[in-house]
Amino acid sequence: MLKLRQGDPSSSARMLGTPIPRHQAMIELADANAATPLVGITTSEGPRPGLFPLGPTGASTETVRGRTENYLALLNEGERATSTFELDSEQWRTWCNIHRFLMRHGCCLDDLSITARDAALGVLRAALSPVGFAGIRGVMQLNETIQELTGRRDEHGYPQFGEWPYWMSTFGAPSESEPWGFQLDGHHLNLNFLVLGEQMVATPFFLGSEPLVAETGRYVGVAVLQREERDALDLVQSLDAGQRRAAVVADEMPPGLFAGAFSDNVTLDFAGIVHGALRADQQELLWQLIGAYVGRLEEGQARAKLEEVRAHLDETYFAWMGRTEDESVFYYRVHSPVLLLEFDHEPGIVFEGLEPMRSHVHSIMRTPNGNDYGTDLIRQHRALVAHHPAH
Repeated sequence: MLKLRQGDPSSSARMLGTPIPRHQAMIELADANAATPLVGITTSEGPRPGLFPLGPTGASTETVRGRTENYLALLNEGERATSTFELDSEQWRTWCNIHRFLMRHGCCLDDLSITARDAALGVLRAALSPVGFAGIRGVMQLNETIQELTGRRDEHGYPQFGEWPYWMSTFGAPSESEPWGFQLDGHHLNLNFLVLGEQMVATPFFLGSEPLVAETGRYVGVAVLQREERDALDLVQSLDAGQRRAAVVADEMPPGLFAGAFSDNVTLDFAGIVHGALRADQQELLWQLIGAYVGRLEEGQARAKLEEVRAHLDETYFAWMGRTEDESVFYYRVHSPVLLLEFDHEPGIVFEGLEPMRSHVHSIMRTPNGNDYGTDLIRQHRALVAHHPAH
């Protein structure tokens, strides 16, 4: 039975005033990350060019653009002023998945009218598949479950936990032909979308939760990240002894995700077992796992991303850390030149537990080699416009 952690070891944290040292270090890391030009997640060989060509995908972005325009029209002048940013604003890269209010920006959904909040959710619904939208709503609902369990006091006028302390921001202006984007930022939920014509980049895409299943309260029965956990176990358990020696790169858990918040330029070499060393049935399990992440996107955008991933399967690796029994805690990643997926079990924050536990998960999807936040698409678009200015 899970036991709530007594007290809060970080209760002295302040967004205003002097943060505790751990949070001050996070703020400094965020500032340094945002101030460094984005190169992207790369191997030690450096960034690979030419992976993300501009061009049509056959996947319309008209609905997400229209719903974003509708959402912005429902905001008052002050709300728009605090939640709309230039395309290159550093706020885009200062998202933070912890529950403390260290660096939030944009409009808090908790402050919006019901109509405007529903419109914000409508933007996300248009960008995601039904399964993807249910997943992000599940994370928000489980954050309400934490509030019910802890009754944790407010911080800076907001509950530390709850269904609606999530911040919506837009970057640039919704357009048919110019790049623009939007972000949802909050505890265990950090979504970034760049839209350019028919192309959409939906990374970094962070999902987590503690707990993973609501056993009591308003949202009893809500569960998240079940498929991402089970599909990976099915794959690692299917490996023979030789394959496991390649795939399991460490028996001990890492301290956290390698490419989490403020890690936009991390160097991460390929590790584990390569796609071609798997049997056909195991390759299907790996593809199923990839689909659990990419399938969160709107159908047309998911199809376009999966085509991109499929073109690099000969350079796609599956790596594991930890044990492999059904109830084990573990870390895994799927890594290719165009996709990075990470998943790990974390120690308790809400619940007691100094070691990683099955009730607390972090996961992330990233686009390596400089296209997180659609950065490479933006660069190419600007170069094209500069070379062929409109007359």
